[in-house]
Amino acid sequence: MKRVLTILFAIGFIVALLAAVVLGAYAVGALAEQHLFVGASRLTNIIFLMLIFVMIIATLLTLAERKWSALMQDRIGPNRARIALPGLKNMSLAGLPFVAADSLKMLTKEAFHPEHANRFLFNLGPMLAFAPVFALFAIVPAGPSVDLWNTRVDMVVATPDFGLLYLFAIASLAVYGTALAGWASNNKFALLGGVRASSQMISYEVALGLSLVGIMLAFSSVQLPAIVGNMAGEFGGNATGQAHYLWQWTGSPGHGFDIGLPTWGIFLQPLGFIGFFAAAFAETKRAPFDVPEGESEIIGYFVEYSGMQFGLFMISEFVEVVVLSGVTAALFFGGYHLPIGGEWVSRHLHDQPLVYATLLGTFFWVKVLALCFLQLLIRWTFPRFRYDQIQTLGWKMLLPAGLINVFVSGALVLWDPTLRSLALFGLLQLGVLLALTLSRKESGGEAHGHGDGHGALGHGHDPHGLPGAAHGHALPHGHAASHVGGHAPAHAGAHGGSTH
Repeated sequence: MKRVLTILFAIGFIVALLAAVVLGAYAVGALAEQHLFVGASRLTNIIFLMLIFVMIIATLLTLAERKWSALMQDRIGPNRARIALPGLKNMSLAGLPFVAADSLKMLTKEAFHPEHANRFLFNLGPMLAFAPVFALFAIVPAGPSVDLWNTRVDMVVATPDFGLLYLFAIASLAVYGTALAGWASNNKFALLGGVRASSQMISYEVALGLSLVGIMLAFSSVQLPAIVGNMAGEFGGNATGQAHYLWQWTGSPGHGFDIGLPTWGIFLQPLGFIGFFAAAFAETKRAPFDVPEGESEIIGYFVEYSGMQFGLFMISEFVEVVVLSGVTAALFFGGYHLPIGGEWVSRHLHDQPLVYATLLGTFFWVKVLALCFLQLLIRWTFPRFRYDQIQTLGWKMLLPAGLINVFVSGALVLWDPTLRSLALFGLLQLGVLLALTLSRKESGGEAHGHGDGHGALGHGHDPHGLPGAAHGHALPHGHAASHVGGHAPAHAGAHGGSTH
């Protein structure tokens, strides 16, 4: 019970902290718009969204991964680091001193450069691995646009016309970091790791792009703010994007509490979500897709890197986790919108735009943290896939599924522009997926006659692979047990009730 209360307190504290930072981001953005120039809030968003939210969450995920994995495995996790101050030296502080210890270690450790390695390309590798991933979050809307103190404040860094094409283009640059790191290290093991990482990333880029075509077709846009949409109460008119309902069961427009099925990407494109999430997860090169760390050498393309250069490779993986969660939330889970009651909240908080923006911005980051936890859950649940399994998943499963999804989605959108037919098809897919997940393989009955004697455990071997006492009989069954224990049980199933 104490652990449950501790977890609930931690969740409440995290949500309150998120709300405080979101409120500060909107307030500072409005002040910048008033006293600097039009569009100055985009610059403050770089500080709050990318440097504070993305980087701090990614840094804390290095600790959260160890703590959550310990929780899954019924361990305590990291708790030995202490701060030598009065009143704190005997407190573990939930393992937070480990973050400072890891950071100081990487910042102060010697930067090693291999002999005969290309120094310029060797130093360029970590930068190319980190910078493209970090830049991806620039197009993700993390909150609604509101009029605050007579100024317009957006909670996004950039809104280019090419939207998702920017995502594909910048994400593809990360492969140069892994390839250069492996090649420039003048180490054959690092080169092999770089080749494996590069081939994996290139293989899944195709499936990654195809998985989002259905979303583009459904919303007729490649811009994330347009896909996320706006409530009817925000700009007037009708709700757009994922803010609008496919079917609304309660609350007529402008009256009552609205409940319905929102136009979220997960309902329209469940197959696209699975393809995108799997492909993007493979792009992070984390378990179970950690092929760069090969079984034969257990090292990757960054084996020659030390200090903060290794730290850039490490933190880039966690930044990818946060960016993937943000993009997934924006495309498939309504972005910052509530699942129900969005119009009701918009109407009642119309005169308190700062409260409204803080509420929805906090809800967006709660979704991001939930998806981060899902990724860590997957990382600590599945074992490492073989190289051939990873390539088979990418080329023989995700790619054909993505092509089928594109053709079917295009046909349904053309046939029914209201997207209801596409939603029915998506709900059918979710039902099939749920049925497959909950189904259990029925164990077959015991074989007639000698049971396991001639099965997988038979022919003179016990269940542990040791030789049995007699040919065709394992130790737990009749003949072997009679020799071991001296008194054999009745063989009702094997010999029709006869005993020895």
